[in-house]
Parts: sequence; C-alpha cells; structure tokens
Amino acid sequence: MSAVRTRSFEQANRRLKWTMLAPALVFVGMMIIFPLVFTINLSFTDAFGAVNADKGHVGLRNFGDALTDSRRFWPALQRTALFTIGAVLVETVLGLALAMLMRKPFRGIRWVRTVLIVPLLTTPVAVGILWLLILDPTNGIANHLLTSVGVPPQEFLGSVSQSLPLLMLIDVWQWTPMMTLLLLAGLSTLPDGPEEAAHVDGAGLWQRFRFVVLPMLAPTLAIAVVLRSVDALKTFDILYATKGPGGGSNFEVETLNVYAYGLTFDYQEYGLASAVLVLFTLAIVCVVILLRRGSGRKSA
Repeated sequence: MSAVRTRSFEQANRRLKWTMLAPALVFVGMMIIFPLVFTINLSFTDAFGAVNADKGHVGLRNFGDALTDSRRFWPALQRTALFTIGAVLVETVLGLALAMLMRKPFRGIRWVRTVLIVPLLTTPVAVGILWLLILDPTNGIANHLLTSVGVPPQEFLGSVSQSLPLLMLIDVWQWTPMMTLLLLAGLSTLPDGPEEAAHVDGAGLWQRFRFVVLPMLAPTLAIAVVLRSVDALKTFDILYATKGPGGGSNFEVETLNVYAYGLTFDYQEYGLASAVLVLFTLAIVCVVILLRRGSGRKSA
C-alpha cells in the first residue's frame, strides 16, 4: 500500500508541476512561434512599404533574390562568419587563459573579478559610443597615444580595412569576461585528484593542462563556445552604433543583421528582409547543430 501511495503522490506531484508550468510555457511558446510563423509567411510575399499593406504571394522569389545577390547578401554573410569566428576564437583563448590564472586564489582576486565584469555591465550601444570617442581620428586618445610613441595617426573606424578587425577587438573586450566567468565556474567543479596524480607522476604544467584539465573542461568549454557563437552571430547594436546604416559607406561592416535591418527600415522591403532573416535563422541553427556535434565527439 505504501508503494501505491508513493506512486500516486509522485503522479499527482508531476501533474501539479506541469499544470503550474503550463501558462508560462504557452506564453513563451507563443512569443517564439508567432513571430517565426509571421516572418516565414511574410518571406513568401512581395510586402513593401508597410507590413499590413496589400501583398501577393511570390513563392521563393525573395529567397532567390537574396541568394543571387552577390553585392550585398554574400559579402554580409562572409563578414558575419568572419566576425563570429574571429571574435569567439580570441575570446575563448583569452577567457581560458584568464580563468586558469584566477583558478587559484591570490591577493586581490576579488578586485580583479570586479574589474573583469565591468564591460559586461555596459550596454553594447554605450560600448560602441565609448570606443567611437576613443578611436576618433582627430580628438581620440588612441591617436594621441600612438603619436606620442612615433606611430602615425590612424583612421580607425573611419577606415574601410580597419573597421571590421577593430569591431572584433571591441567585441573581444566586452565579452571575454563572460567566457572567463563561464570557464572559471567550470574549473571550480573539476576534481583535484586527476591533476594531483598527474603531478605526482611527473607531468609538467602544460601536460597537466593539455591532457588532464582540458579534457575534463571540454563539456563546459563546448557550452560556452556555443552560447557565445550564437550571441556573436546576432551582433547588431555595436555595429550600428559605430558605423550607422549599411555598416559604413562601403558596407565594410555590414553583417546579415545590419543588412536585414536596412532592408526593413531603410528600404521597407519587408518580404525580402523576411527571407534574409529566415535564411539567417537557418544558418544559426546549422551552426548550433555543427557545434553541438563537434562538442559531442570531443566529450565522447
């Protein structure tokens, strides 16, 4: 009888749990499903000028126009990939290095951690404006520092060739602390036994890191890379705040997000913009699947 009562109690508890969660799940589901379905439907139309204006279905024409646009779409896709891969790679390496340095307590570690999270507390738009002032070719402090050591003044964000690498570095400055904190949390959960055993066996610092710490940290590292990659793919604020519409006069930092924004609010081509966003969403899903599969093979 006690086993039956325990089973009945567990079933009732499970039903109560789902009953309490149902309103929130329905709300979140609708907030995700409705915009997605609306955007997909709009991508098959020739909507222009206004979302609620008269529009007709054009099938896959918008997708064809986007995929054959070698002047804006494909360069924007390449910049998106370059920005994401470059920024996330540097953030992962620096974040892992800082996490390893702060793994063991030392004097002043609380102050170091406090200073480390300051960039995370600043909104991307504010970060963009801050660096725009620092890198101002005329009055910015960056050129004053360069000229003081004999380096000629630079155009920085005013340069077509320097803009994207500089914005990647700004992204690294802001988001490396997040990678550091995630990896530091992962390091704090690792057991000390395997590393101590390797040390007793004569393994050096690099060998212990390469063959003991890194394999144990791999699941946390994979999750951190996936989260940061998806977030970097969606970067918009800092690009728009520093370079404005179109990602600059020559579209030098125009990613797919900036491109879709311009199609929507500058040109009011809602059908084509929706098709670009659908393609972008599919690209993000593919990236997540590839990263998860890669991380699954590494952890296995």
